[in-house]
Parts: sequence; structure tokens; C-alpha cells
Amino acid sequence: MKPICILLVSFFLTGSLKAQSTENKIQHLIDSTYQTHPKCVGIMIDVESTDKNISWSYAVGYSDKNLKTPINPHQPALTASNTKTYLAACILKLAEQHQLDLEQPIDNLIHKKTNKLLIRAGYKTTDIKILHILSHTSGIADYVNDDYFDFIDKHKKHQWTRDEQIKLATRTGKPLAIAGDTFQYADINYLLASEIIENKTKKPYYEAITELLEFNKNNLMNTWFISQQKVPKNGYPLVHQYYDKFNWDSYDLNPSWDLYGGGGIAATTKDLGKFFQLLFEGKIIRDTVILSKMYSPVYSKTNYCLGVRKIHMNGYIGYYHGGWWGTDAVYFPELKTAVVIYILERGEKDISSEICKDVLRIINTK
Repeated sequence: MKPICILLVSFFLTGSLKAQSTENKIQHLIDSTYQTHPKCVGIMIDVESTDKNISWSYAVGYSDKNLKTPINPHQPALTASNTKTYLAACILKLAEQHQLDLEQPIDNLIHKKTNKLLIRAGYKTTDIKILHILSHTSGIADYVNDDYFDFIDKHKKHQWTRDEQIKLATRTGKPLAIAGDTFQYADINYLLASEIIENKTKKPYYEAITELLEFNKNNLMNTWFISQQKVPKNGYPLVHQYYDKFNWDSYDLNPSWDLYGGGGIAATTKDLGKFFQLLFEGKIIRDTVILSKMYSPVYSKTNYCLGVRKIHMNGYIGYYHGGWWGTDAVYFPELKTAVVIYILERGEKDISSEICKDVLRIINTK
């Protein structure tokens, strides 16, 4: 028995040392990237890889650039449009439970008031399917445009409502196209998805998502809808997120401008990484056929599927979504690995892609 025990101890120690070496390499990468891009304020990262024996978070920089407060890797951030992945997963979960069909038209699924507004604006809601809104092929014009950002800049504390944003979308312009005939990324689609979730579950969409995606069971205890749910107990404060173009600090803006499904979730990199890992490894949506719809193309002229983009990086397929503030999450099925990166200055968010490519090279170094 002793030789077997020695072999087992050696195996686990080797795996642990290899993981530690990998983590050190990634930490060096993040530190050196921060040194060459100090304007990014802070870089936060999480890597979740069961096969590589990695579950690791790290951060460098400041959580508040004015006070020079050192960042903590366990601090949450506003994930903005990463929220869309959660909503799409929730809709698919309802489909798995036979409460919805993705081919259903939205006319009887959204709120009656919303349906009337869309019809009045020229939309045929009987032709727009759930599949269309989740893939941004509904043809509905969005309310998020230059005028919207100008208004936010001048009215930072304005309390937006979902109804107000939906109404604004119906006044923005004519329908873009017949449903299914074009792709146009638009927050309005996911506001409608939140109404569908509410109508099917008879609960506020954020409560329904928390329950259907089993946040408690999956230990996603540092994930919540900002200003709509209680801040987790014993958690760290939100990091400040910045956009120098407008001289914005996320703390100065009423979060309702990016809420209601188009955005809204605050989470740590660890929680977002675990969510992507659990989701795409079939631990949340267990029906493989339904789950596959999430990363299957709907419209040939875009890589956007249902709540994620299907990307190619370093020769691997990845399921990706990003958030406006500079938050990126991607899962690589062949590697069974999730990588989450937050860049705290939106204007520097493009470095996230290069970091991810380098992380893939590091974790695949034998």
C-alpha cells in the first residue's frame, strides 16, 4: 500500500505545483501588462479550469484611482452586458422545463402595455420570436445611442424605469427590418426578455433568474442585480469603473441607465467565471440539445448566438460575452476553461483580448 500512497501524493503534488507555476506565469503577465498600460486603472482576472487544476483570481491596480485604493481580487464590478448571458440562460432553462418554446412569438409573452407600444411603432410582434430577441435579430431599434449617452452625461442621477426605456426605443425610429432579416445588437431585446421571464414565472425577473439558475446551490453568492437585490453580506465594495471619454466614474451614475436585463448584474470575476464554467459544462441547463442552441448561430452574418458570441482564439472555439464597462468572459469547451477579465478603464478594454490569448498560451504550455 505504501508505494501506492507515495504515487498518489506525488501525483497530487505534481498537479498542484504545475497549477502554481501556471498561476505565477499568469500573474507575471497581468503585472507586466499593467505596467505597460497604467491608464487601465486596474486589471482583474479569474481562471477556472478543472482539467488544468486551476481556480484562481488575481488583481492589480486601484479600485479607486483618486484615493489610490489598492484593488482586491474579490471585489465585484458592474458586468453590464454580461448580464445578457444570464437572461438567455434563464429563457433556455424555462424551455428545458417546457414552459417556453424559442419559436414562440413574443406578442402574448411580453407585457400587454409593451406589446401595444411596439405595434403602434410598426412592429409585428406576432412575427418576432423569442429566438429573434435573444439573437438580436428582432429588427427592433434600440434606445441606446449617442443621444442616450448625452442625456446620461447631463443627468447622471436620473432614475430610469424599464417602461421608460422601452417607450424610448419605440420612439427612436422605424423598424430596422423584418424579424430574422438583420442583426443589430440592442439592449431593448433583453428588456423584452426580462418581461417574458416575469410573465412565465410570475416573479420579478431578477428573482426568477436567481432561482432558476440556482445561484445559492451553485455558490454564486457574490452575484446580484445592482439596486434591485440586497448587497451580499460580508462582501467587498464594488470597484470604481471609469470612462475617461466622458469623465465618468461608475459611482457617480445611477445604475438604472444599464439595468433591467440589458445590464444590471454585479459580480466578482470568480462568480462570473464559475457561472460560465457551470453553464457550458451542463450543470445549469442539463438538456444538451437545448444548451447547444445557446452557442449555435441564428443569423449567418454575425457570430452572435443566444446571449453569447461564438469566437475563435488561438485555434480554439470560445463562447464569449463582454460588458460595456470593460468586463469580458469566455469559455473554451475543448479546454474546459473559463477566463474572465475586468479592465477598470473602459477606454483600455481592448487589451483584454491580448491578455486572454496569452493566458491560453500559458495554460497550454506543457
